[in-house]
Amino acid sequence: MSAVWSLFTTFLQIGLLSIGGGYAIIPLIQEQVVERAGWVSEKVFTDIITISQMTPGPLAVNTSTFVGLQIAGVPGAVAATVGCVLCGVALSLALYRFFNRHRESAYVFEVLGGLKAASLGLIVSAAATILLLAFFGTGAPTLEAAPDWAALAVFAASLFALRKWKVNPVLLMVVTGGLGVLVYLRPLP
Repeated sequence: MSAVWSLFTTFLQIGLLSIGGGYAIIPLIQEQVVERAGWVSEKVFTDIITISQMTPGPLAVNTSTFVGLQIAGVPGAVAATVGCVLCGVALSLALYRFFNRHRESAYVFEVLGGLKAASLGLIVSAAATILLLAFFGTGAPTLEAAPDWAALAVFAASLFALRKWKVNPVLLMVVTGGLGVLVYLRPLP
């Protein structure tokens, strides 16, 4: 099976199973792309998530596009993106008609409440994975892994600036990107 077809079918499955979208889809993509297929490492996946958050558009679509581009170039990017959104578009159209007919049903609201809770769990799981990778360089902390104190300091300062002073997130990303260059850029040998 070609890489392009594999990307399409993988992201078609992800799109079919992704309830909640956005950050909730990150663990599903990580499981398929990093753990099962082994197309990218955890480090590369975290970099892709970071870039996907910085570019305009939905996180899931951006992530699928960048993964596809990494694996099979432009055809891979197109295949992964179409696979990711195809089920969502079809399901959205069907659910729109269903919810218009049953908008007053208590059962519908109960189902949505359960889906919201599950989506929150997926978002927290994705956040934990990204934090562990940023702070320890691994998806699971070990006793041997030393924390990245610079990353922890930038995180704490960013969180404080966002919550206390309501700093523009784009400005914060530019500033922390510059800090990243200063802190992590190693001189060439």
